[in-house]
Amino acid sequence: MENSTTTKVDLITALKNRTKVFVLEAIKFYQSLPKTEEAKIIGRQFMRSSSSVGANYRAACRSRSKAEFYSKLSIVVEEADETAFWLEILIEAKITDNKDANKLLSEINEILAIMAKARKTVSNNK
Repeated sequence: MENSTTTKVDLITALKNRTKVFVLEAIKFYQSLPKTEEAKIIGRQFMRSSSSVGANYRAACRSRSKAEFYSKLSIVVEEADETAFWLEILIEAKITDNKDANKLLSEINEILAIMAKARKTVSNNK
């Protein structure tokens, strides 16, 4: 039977990989955007926030305290929500009709839900 430490490490590793894959998919999507001025402006905002999700989750995993972990996780939640916002704008403004936009939106919303729940769990265990 697996112990809870092994399960926790597996979950952390899985989330690190998931956020990294998300960033790589976000880069591919960004590269496919039209070369219009509005796509460039919104695309840059999207790239900043989406790459921050993976980077800050990784930093959270290296936290030295629960307070630091909570703080970094809060940044991940904010950046994931911002990423969802920019994807919604790109889709609703019809800047892209790329089906990958909807896949990315679904994935970032799932990541956002996971991170928000993790942050709430940490908050309850302070």
